[in-house]
Amino acid sequence: MNQKNSLGLNFCFKDLDDPLELFKIWMSEAEKKEINDPNALSLATTNKNNEPRVRMVLLKEASQKGFVFYTNLDSPKSEDIKNNPKAEMCFYWKSLQRQVRVFGNITKVTDQEADTYFKSRPYESGIACWASNQSKVMNTREEFLKKIDEFKKKYKDKNNLPRPKNWSGWRLNPSSIEFWLGHEFRIHERLKYNKVLNSWKKEILYP
Repeated sequence: MNQKNSLGLNFCFKDLDDPLELFKIWMSEAEKKEINDPNALSLATTNKNNEPRVRMVLLKEASQKGFVFYTNLDSPKSEDIKNNPKAEMCFYWKSLQRQVRVFGNITKVTDQEADTYFKSRPYESGIACWASNQSKVMNTREEFLKKIDEFKKKYKDKNNLPRPKNWSGWRLNPSSIEFWLGHEFRIHERLKYNKVLNSWKKEILYP
């Protein structure tokens, strides 16, 4: 028989007042089970016409300051965020039958944070950032590959590749985080944390 927490939920939900602690536990378990990219998430934003748009990005940091991902600042997702900084992330780990939704406001990381992360990336990934006009129309793939070669010639020092000024990170500061555990016959379990002033309030939801 599965253990239950104080709310009557499966013990995997724990009894924690801080949802970030629970998220880190679930992420750690996902890293052991998911074959590819357990840090992958769908990011939902709205454009200037209030039309929803969603895409997959990779989580690079989760701390008390928020959830961080990196991208081109001229990309559609960045333009959406500049227009409306409210967004939602959704993690889904099929192997564990678990989902986490994170809603909140997004702000840009500092230049120092972006520089530090950019330096940690493989040289080839950094070059691709320089060569790509993200989401813009490309005539042929050879055009992109040629630009990659040109930037490799321009920046030959693999240990000293500068960060493009139009490439940085965004941090989502959560105001609500919901944890979902799947069961047969749609008898799922849901635990939601809502930020109230400087503390979190827990509630369980019907599936």
